[in-house]
Amino acid sequence: MDEMIYKIRVILDAEDDIFRDIEIEGSTTLEEFHNAITQAFGFLGNEMASFYTCDEEWHQDEEIALFDMSESGSDVRLMSQVLLQDVVTESSTKLIYVYDFLSMWTFFVELADIVERTDGQIYPNILFSFGEIPDSPPEKKFEADESEFDFDNTLDNYEDLDFDENWN
Repeated sequence: MDEMIYKIRVILDAEDDIFRDIEIEGSTTLEEFHNAITQAFGFLGNEMASFYTCDEEWHQDEEIALFDMSESGSDVRLMSQVLLQDVVTESSTKLIYVYDFLSMWTFFVELADIVERTDGQIYPNILFSFGEIPDSPPEKKFEADESEFDFDNTLDNYEDLDFDENWN
């Protein structure tokens, strides 16, 4: 069977519509897909990033990291070892992509179609580009209503806390 091409929409988690439609080989590693996304949105691509598998409602599941940052050499799967076609399928069409853990740029990645390769086309290919990335990431909205929190009970000063202030 010929190499299949995945048409994927990558949407910034923001109020404004900012997305890129990318077509890329299914046999591409997630690391190569990460590079395609950062280039498509104009990032340098030099920050930490992770993909997360998720369900149809975007509930985050397993992390697939760019690098293993754990002390122990943990069980985290690495982008360089995972193929796009292994995590994005017709029955599991969504991923979450987070770029730069300080800024937490968050993207929804969704498979739109799987098609045959077009002769002469270079992949990855940006099919459509809409909206520009803002200078700073969108503020995350907290869904809870402020009235649910009792601000009067917060500590007025840190002396009430039981910890040793001598760190060394």
